[in-house]
Amino acid sequence: ILPFVSVNQILLLLLVLTVCAILYNKVHQVPSALKNETVDLESPEEMEEEIPVVICAAAGRMGAAIAAISSIYSNTEANVLFYIVGLKTTIPHIRKWIENSKLKEIKFKVVEFNPMVLKGKIRQDASRPELLQPLNFVRFYLPLLIQKHEKVIYLDDDIIVQGDIQELYDTKLAPGHAAAFSDDCDLPSTHEMVRSVGMQNTYMGFLDYRKQAIRDLGISPSTCSFNPGVIVANMTEWKHQRITKQLEKWMQRNVEENLYSSTLGGGVATSPMLIVFHGKYSTINPMWHVRHLGWSPDTRYSEHFLQEAKLLHWNGRYKPWDYPSVHTDLWESWFIPDPSGKFKLTRPDS
Repeated sequence: ILPFVSVNQILLLLLVLTVCAILYNKVHQVPSALKNETVDLESPEEMEEEIPVVICAAAGRMGAAIAAISSIYSNTEANVLFYIVGLKTTIPHIRKWIENSKLKEIKFKVVEFNPMVLKGKIRQDASRPELLQPLNFVRFYLPLLIQKHEKVIYLDDDIIVQGDIQELYDTKLAPGHAAAFSDDCDLPSTHEMVRSVGMQNTYMGFLDYRKQAIRDLGISPSTCSFNPGVIVANMTEWKHQRITKQLEKWMQRNVEENLYSSTLGGGVATSPMLIVFHGKYSTINPMWHVRHLGWSPDTRYSEHFLQEAKLLHWNGRYKPWDYPSVHTDLWESWFIPDPSGKFKLTRPDS
């Protein structure tokens, strides 16, 4: 009898275990399904690529950065992360401006730039001292400021974006190219502007070809220049090619040999980039960098041409927040007044 009872007990035990296993699976299926459903719901947002945009916020011209950011944010549905670079003294002002305006909804990080990295690398030049401001050289140090991104957009502060920034971000960079720029010889409308106000758009306008070090580069002085106020950069290639080190080398050589100056093309930050990136950059659609709006207080582009432009750049002396300047209406429509009242527009009646 005992063996018979033991078999029944074993069978009963197996049955109980089977029922328990079925119940366990039933109970745990619901959370598992919910968990999977949650992941599926979140995945599109997680998969959406973040577009890092670097803009500097300099003392005395923070309104420029605000207008640029406002124009970008208002014209895209893309997931933009703004890296706003400033000096220690200016960071609290720009942060307060953003947090106390409609820009409080943007995704942004404030990054402090230490001007000590430039010590001994900038030749003092009295003709255009504003070009020697430390933040003009932030573009040289992108990988040190931006750590986690493969592709980065850098923009000067005196720009307005009228197109979708996603389109600029999608610029294709050729294999081996660390950056893309717009050529200075790419648009007929720009040619007319260049001729009318006597601007330079070749290497001759930026480098001193009387110097042996420049002639040794073997670059024709008639080579078309490019403008580094709008950059789409590949951080992996930048680091691999040690672009920052190359740029610093030419900055130091300029301190010693005066190879370029702001009395030439007006770009002490442009000249080293022209040397380092010569023949090794991809091109940006020219409508994504319509420039020279700040070169003359009275020479204007046609309104139709400016409406078609995706990005406007007031490079030159005549800025749209100052007076005199041209096409200020296009810039001012994106400007957000400073809640603290420190930054004010200069206008004829002010």
